Amino acid sequence: MSTAEHRVDDLHLRHLTKRFGETAAVDDLTLTIAAGSFFALLGASGCGKTTTLRMIAGLEDPTSGSIHIGDLDVTNVPPHKRPVNTVFQSYALFPHLDIFENVAFGMRRRGLKDVNGPVMSMLELVELAPLARRKPAQLSGGQQQRVAVARALINRPDVLLLDEPLGALDLKLRRQMQIELKRIQTEVGTTFVHVTHDQEEAMTMADTVAVMNSGRIEQLGHPADIYELPRTAFVANFLGQANLVEAEIVSASAEVVAQAHGNTFTLPGDRNFAKHKQVIVGVRPEKLTVLDHFNAHLVPDSNNRVTGRVTDVSYAGVSTQYVVRTPWEQDFIAFEQNMVVGDRCEVGDEVVLHWSPSHTFGLDGTQDVNAGISAEALEETRAASSLGGE
Repeated sequence: MSTAEHRVDDLHLRHLTKRFGETAAVDDLTLTIAAGSFFALLGASGCGKTTTLRMIAGLEDPTSGSIHIGDLDVTNVPPHKRPVNTVFQSYALFPHLDIFENVAFGMRRRGLKDVNGPVMSMLELVELAPLARRKPAQLSGGQQQRVAVARALINRPDVLLLDEPLGALDLKLRRQMQIELKRIQTEVGTTFVHVTHDQEEAMTMADTVAVMNSGRIEQLGHPADIYELPRTAFVANFLGQANLVEAEIVSASAEVVAQAHGNTFTLPGDRNFAKHKQVIVGVRPEKLTVLDHFNAHLVPDSNNRVTGRVTDVSYAGVSTQYVVRTPWEQDFIAFEQNMVVGDRCEVGDEVVLHWSPSHTFGLDGTQDVNAGISAEALEETRAASSLGGE
């Protein structure tokens, strides 16, 4: 199966809105998802991503707006008549049917007799042809998930919707399936729309990620672009981790200079999205270098820097995470690759954190600096801060 055999059209959502009483679960969403792309709707529970998916599938009626696949308006088309199929987290396989018959089910329901060739071709695509006569209960979770994908793709939909499809798998299998799903999508050329709350999952698989918040899209783009240059505090905090400092701009041209707590930070003008003097200066943890205070003279003069005391060290094999308390009682997080065995700072060490201005970004300072951080995570941070200050 390839895009040459089956032409796929763009998916258009136009002013799509869904209200439940006074609450707008999806709020005037306009979006084009390119044909043949792997697109991820990413966000926390309640952000509107699953409601958007259900409206595309026809399982939920929009309050207003429209859904088009190419020139075809499917807004009011029944689910079974749309060129759309859905793979759910539960897989929903028929336990009494073997794998072959699970995949063949849609074709048989349409009255097609010659199913052997297409079904075996699809099972080969998902690398399960040798297991065609096994029952779902005889397969692993990852294998069952691939059967569910094959059953959905056998109908040759223009759009395949994936609703948290990897949520039931353990971490190692989930990572393997991320690679498998991307391979399958590339081979078939069908548009995949993947709904998830897992940032790593979205960034691993998707060509384009839309970060959703309160029924709207906060930022849309290639995963690397959104991660490296978030436009809002919500995106900076939700997509990975970020060190954010509330500051004030003192000069702005090709290079922006900001000050906070006696520190001066510089960043390129095209990485600054602050509209006024209030700015949130941000940097990702892996961009930081940690030096003990004896080696502070090694910091390049052009780099941004803060000083502090190490309050926590977490060894994770590939890297070490440091939590560093600054003089103004803010915790910075730094990730450093373990390039040298045993060469790590310890809790209580006085250190200098430094990073390149080119890795710095500036956000509108009128935002909530904690936007995108869950209430549970905020409470844990406050608890850790109070312990660190004792």
